[in-house]
Amino acid sequence: MAQQAKKILFSVDLEEFDIPEEYRHTVPPEDKLKVSMEGMKKLEGLMGKHQVTATIFTTAYWATQFPDYIKQLAQKHEIASHTFYHNRFKIEDLATSRITLSELSGQQVVGLRMPRMQDISRKDVNDAGYLYDSSLHPTWLPGRYNNMNKPRTLFQNEGIWELPASVTPVLRIPIFWLAFKNFPLWLYKALCKRIINHDGYIVFYVHPWEFTDLSAYPLPGMVKRIDNDALLNRLDELFSFLGRQGQFTTHRSLVHQQ
Repeated sequence: MAQQAKKILFSVDLEEFDIPEEYRHTVPPEDKLKVSMEGMKKLEGLMGKHQVTATIFTTAYWATQFPDYIKQLAQKHEIASHTFYHNRFKIEDLATSRITLSELSGQQVVGLRMPRMQDISRKDVNDAGYLYDSSLHPTWLPGRYNNMNKPRTLFQNEGIWELPASVTPVLRIPIFWLAFKNFPLWLYKALCKRIINHDGYIVFYVHPWEFTDLSAYPLPGMVKRIDNDALLNRLDELFSFLGRQGQFTTHRSLVHQQ
């Protein structure tokens, strides 16, 4: 029997640029949208260069501001829900965002990722009509969460498929966006290869705003140490590397294979 091709699951959290507000710096509403659009356009170009098929977890609010662009992205990528707003949430947003994004994209939206990987009731996710949730980060991050006892790979939980962000076996070293930005690239590649060879797939994600000029914003060094085109060039090199390790595909595609 032929060995199944390894899968590269790249995703983008397309949201309002509100991270400066975590550090008490107000961003005008129009800038929250404009900054994310600027970065998303760069990412779209790079994904096209490498023929990357991705999952775009977008807030429904952002999508309603750029409906034609969301429809355009949906021609090549999976559209999934990042709830309705990035900086506030109520349970009704689960269903409302899914329905809104389905109407805007022309796709049946089946995937969810909560802002900041917040925990969410499986029942609420199921009731809102989702097939899978990719909000679990099965590692320990000080001040955020401790999920060292949770499964590392795709599993079913109360009728919902959970597709965690990838971490390494045993030590559970995360490869999320801050790791991509701050680890030496040779080390990041080595961690990715370890995960791919062990699990048969990898799940990692970025935000469009990371690929813009962040110098004017009072953000910690670990958030903006590498940004704009320097980070885009780093992702360019990573895509080339990962493309030799496996095939880019969507979250929905992997779940549907189960």
